[in-house]
Amino acid sequence: QVQVVESGGGLVQPGGSLRLSCAASGFTLDTSAIGWFRQVPGKEREGVSCISSSDGSTYYADSVKGRFAISRDNAKNTVYLEMNSLKPEDTATYYCATDSPAELSFAGAYYWCSTYGQAEFRSWGQGTQVTVSS
Repeated sequence: QVQVVESGGGLVQPGGSLRLSCAASGFTLDTSAIGWFRQVPGKEREGVSCISSSDGSTYYADSVKGRFAISRDNAKNTVYLEMNSLKPEDTATYYCATDSPAELSFAGAYYWCSTYGQAEFRSWGQGTQVTVSS
């Protein structure tokens, strides 16, 4: 059984940093695309950053480009989202998703962060809250 657990959220002041972790069990992360998403109540879920399974390429939403960094530690079967220079508009519940279909292994990172791609992920974490406020 695949389980995905996020951690690392919290309250941080504007300009601060957080590192979110996404740990998987029952599944090997390096065989799948991986995505970090965020959602604010009343709004659609947004793809923040994704890694493709084909070549490890990455995608970042324009709103986080240059501030966030996604990385993967295969030995720990964990994916991270390093978030720097946080802004109040980064406040959201952040979700990790993985277990992408093998038949879509050719898809690039941009696809996995899109509305279509995120619907293909079969395993999602419970979410971790990030609040950026002074």
